[in-house]
Amino acid sequence: MREKDLTLAISKAIKKELLSYEGVEVLLTREDDRYLSLAERCRVANSWGADFFLSVHINAGGGDGFESYVYRAASAKSKTAQDHIHAAVAAITNAKGWKDRGQKTAGFYVVKNTRMPALLTENGFIDTAGNADDLKQASFIQALGVAHAKGIAAAFGLRRKVDIPPPPFYDLVINDEGVARVSARNPDELAAAVKKFVGQRVDKITLEKRK
Repeated sequence: MREKDLTLAISKAIKKELLSYEGVEVLLTREDDRYLSLAERCRVANSWGADFFLSVHINAGGGDGFESYVYRAASAKSKTAQDHIHAAVAAITNAKGWKDRGQKTAGFYVVKNTRMPALLTENGFIDTAGNADDLKQASFIQALGVAHAKGIAAAFGLRRKVDIPPPPFYDLVINDEGVARVSARNPDELAAAVKKFVGQRVDKITLEKRK
């Protein structure tokens, strides 16, 4: 189990969940097993013009729990994002019995040198048995990703996309003869199908719901 694999999996889960919200674009600094320097990560975010920067990490050193960091001189938007994201993720980790290590400030390079609100999260300790056991579970990694995304959505007032179900289709039957399948939301289809029978006597038109 390697930190780089876990953090990439969490980041991909975050991206997938965020894309279910309206007007959201997500750029990962890496999509595979490659190394980017801290400076390069900041350059990517700054040149892309991101509205928010999130750095996902797994801790080490024999501790326990989840913590989050903003820059020591962080903007109000960074602190608001920290409030929402920390609360969402801590709800998941607390349920597993992890310690909530708190919302902190630091001078970490990536939160200092990005030109947008920024947050760094430390999602458990890879060398602590209890944390590591949870991090081995794909369902837990997914839950961490979704929690981060929901925190971002709350911080920035994002609205979830509404899935519009496809319209029902009907079989158009004229004079007991099947003519066409038409959408209930498209009267033009119905009109076009009926026009084919202009000049014929039409005694009965039926729409039969397609099964």
